[in-house]
Amino acid sequence: MSAATTPQAPARSAARLRWRRPLAVTGRYLLLSAILIFAVFPFLWTLAIALTDKTAGTSIYAFPQSLLPHQVTLHNFVDVYRTFHLGAYLWNSVSITAMTVLGTLVVSALAAYPLARFRFPGRQLIFGAIVATLVLPSETNFIVNTLTLKSLHLLGTHLGVVVPTVAGAFGIFLMRQAFLAVPAALLEAARLDGAGELTILTRIMLPLTRPSLAALGIFTLVSTWNAYFWPMIVLSGAPDRIPLSVAVLKLKGQFNYDPFNIAAGSLFMMLPVLLVFLFTQRLFLRGMDGAVK
Repeated sequence: MSAATTPQAPARSAARLRWRRPLAVTGRYLLLSAILIFAVFPFLWTLAIALTDKTAGTSIYAFPQSLLPHQVTLHNFVDVYRTFHLGAYLWNSVSITAMTVLGTLVVSALAAYPLARFRFPGRQLIFGAIVATLVLPSETNFIVNTLTLKSLHLLGTHLGVVVPTVAGAFGIFLMRQAFLAVPAALLEAARLDGAGELTILTRIMLPLTRPSLAALGIFTLVSTWNAYFWPMIVLSGAPDRIPLSVAVLKLKGQFNYDPFNIAAGSLFMMLPVLLVFLFTQRLFLRGMDGAVK
């Protein structure tokens, strides 16, 4: 009896594995699909509201009917752009973001290169102190930075928003890890040929770490574009210079709680950075992968 049933045991195990594997794959896809819907749903609902013709008498709370507008229009976007002078706030965001990204890339590269390739007393201690600041919330620096900007007469300017943010610990850490991955033989060969450290940095290190530079630039762009508290504090005395992230909250008062125009203004805020990330996500992931290694 046992001899007859023993050969069937491997067959039962193989059959059990055959139906368990597709079931496990299906379960993973269902879980990932649920996470995707949960993440994308707010954006899709906002997009549907922004495209809905409010003169049709549609309620945004008529769910799920509000996800499929009966009458689609772009009038809400035009109304927000013209009435709210969104172009000026959009330019303020572009100005602040561009200066922050450029400043962060320059400062991070210049700070990370000696920490990665120079040998001097206290190098690890300095790097450890820089990395330790990652655990501190950015709000802890608001008072000190505000008082410093006041002394420098930079309050109410875009430069005042940019300067305290360009020397971030994350950027220095990311670029240091990228520089450490560059073979030391390349640096030694360049020094033997008479190249200075600045030449090595600009001609060898930066070209070889472009994915990390791109990842840092994308990360900085997204965080700066969406920043609210710090620009609001620095530019509280200059309302005409505030970025779109701060100005968009005025839509509620401007349009007396018109959800259609508010949704259109929110999309003006989200779409630029969303498109940038979608088209550059490969560079971002490559750069982050290099930092983890």
